[in-house]
Amino acid sequence: MDKILLKLVFILFPVLLQGQLPDKKTESFNLVTDKMFSHSPSSIKIGGYLGEKIDLVIGKRIKNRDVDHLIEPFRHKNETRMWQSEFWGKWILSAIAAYEYNRDPVLLDIIKDAVRGLLDTQTPDGYIGNYSDAAQLQQWDIWGRKYTLLGLLAYFDISGDREVLRASRRLADHLLARVGPGKTDIVRTGNYRGMPSSSVLEPMVYLYRRTGDKKYLDFANYIVDQWETSSGPKLISSALAGVPVSERFPHPASWWSYENGQKAYEMMSCYEGLLELYRITGEPSYLKAVELAVRNIISDEINIAGSGSAFECWYKGIMYQTEPTYHTMETCVTMTWMKLCLNLLRLKGDSMYADQIEKSTFNALLASVKYDGTQIAKYSPLGGIRHAGEEQCGMHINCCNANGPRAFMMLPCFAIMGNNDGIIINLFGNIEAVLPFSSGNRIRIEQVSDYPVTDKVEIKIDPERSDSFSVAVRIPSWSPGTTVTVNGSVITDVISGTYRTINRIWNKGDRITVRLDLRGRVVKQNGNQAILRGPVVLARDTRFNDGSVYEPAVISERDGAVDLIPSTGKPANIWMSFTAPLVLGTDLEGEFRKPKQINFCDFASAGNTWGEDSRYQVWIPQTLNVMKTEYRSY
Repeated sequence: MDKILLKLVFILFPVLLQGQLPDKKTESFNLVTDKMFSHSPSSIKIGGYLGEKIDLVIGKRIKNRDVDHLIEPFRHKNETRMWQSEFWGKWILSAIAAYEYNRDPVLLDIIKDAVRGLLDTQTPDGYIGNYSDAAQLQQWDIWGRKYTLLGLLAYFDISGDREVLRASRRLADHLLARVGPGKTDIVRTGNYRGMPSSSVLEPMVYLYRRTGDKKYLDFANYIVDQWETSSGPKLISSALAGVPVSERFPHPASWWSYENGQKAYEMMSCYEGLLELYRITGEPSYLKAVELAVRNIISDEINIAGSGSAFECWYKGIMYQTEPTYHTMETCVTMTWMKLCLNLLRLKGDSMYADQIEKSTFNALLASVKYDGTQIAKYSPLGGIRHAGEEQCGMHINCCNANGPRAFMMLPCFAIMGNNDGIIINLFGNIEAVLPFSSGNRIRIEQVSDYPVTDKVEIKIDPERSDSFSVAVRIPSWSPGTTVTVNGSVITDVISGTYRTINRIWNKGDRITVRLDLRGRVVKQNGNQAILRGPVVLARDTRFNDGSVYEPAVISERDGAVDLIPSTGKPANIWMSFTAPLVLGTDLEGEFRKPKQINFCDFASAGNTWGEDSRYQVWIPQTLNVMKTEYRSY
């Protein structure tokens, strides 16, 4: 769009909306149209194993939360460095998403009380936070305000409560009065090159959409401009120049400091806001910067289980994933990575981002939850013992306990999406949906499958009346042998790493059958091996009692493929298990040279008792054979 016309749009929209407070977010403010959209979460129901975990998280990690305890720091406002104020916002975002999914009236009452309780702490000048007057704008103060704004705006979207929107504006205005040109520089507040503070970009854009008040858009543009100043995090220019996310700044003298510019969670949070600003401005460099950063994260950082980071920062994690690593795979990183990929999926419609979400879901995310749903881990390493993270800030919670449920509640928004042409199937499993079309027709979708335990997915398409539309089925990049049929007729041109779009007149009783390639695959790196089956990473676990999980071995494979046999008598609380042929140890004499069937389970189940009884390991050291030929006896 011409720059003059764009400027007129920005001038006229606030004038046209003056005195109006929209009940829902104003999508007409977007200059860029998404290629995909999410349906109402309440129209989607996820069953099976994944659905059970979602329900556990809602019941044990969302609905049972002591919300008054989360509000308490806002009442005292005596903090100088801690981040207690993030927990209310993270929790209520997950609670609202859960309510949008299950429409539980009891949960809605809890949410309403949580909003009222928080608004009671707002000061006459608009501040909602836990920092003392003297300490405001320091450390995690603005980061906490970001989560408060996100939570309040999410509540406004489900309630249309104008008092909540007014409170959100007063909170934002309090910040704008103190931060900006000629005031405090936002990238000099807090740590990590100002990324935590400047991630307030995301709710500022949301607030502009909901009010039409240009000052919030101006502040959003100011934030992005400050990223490129001498002290800023260079989030756009570094990405456009191809600088890896782990190399943008020198190794800091103090890790938890302003100098550290590799903080993964906060960096991705800023990119989330940049995408929202791109939707409004259409500035191509914003989208390009995020795409390049994400491609670098995929190529350098996201490990075999779909997450990354060590000590919460990017560190070229793929290169080092076979090494035991302190504090790796932070659940906050997993959640934000999934959220960023979902945002790009909406914008670009590229199945690559859907593949990443699936990988994270079935591995890192599910692995973070204790088998009974009572805890979410802060870190989920690829071997060792799982355990709870520390309590933070005296709040009986930590950042990942609060954030993990948000990732689970994203899945209904991802499973079955839509576009102008029809329906998009992203997630396979036991999933039902009833989707309204603009024509007035309603389409019932029912997936019958226990995927990824088995390879067959049957998708029933039942429109209320026959209708012409498309159904796009994701063909995972890891599944080169995928087959698709419609009512028994073979669909051709099925290409892995794309969507196979089927355009036709759909009638009641139509069926799509998808068979995915779940053959075992062996990957090797740094003298180690691991096994994948579809999107799922497999691991050894001591509960199988078939030897040391750390023992070196050689996986018997042919051209990267390994035969997997379903296990019998698997231990309790393990979702899926298989045996694979391994030659164990460092001896090749007699019986030792013959492969043995060794048990593996899905990575999510591995170690899920969070105790010594379930030590686990993904990467198996590969025994070195210096002859590099088949062994022959003397």
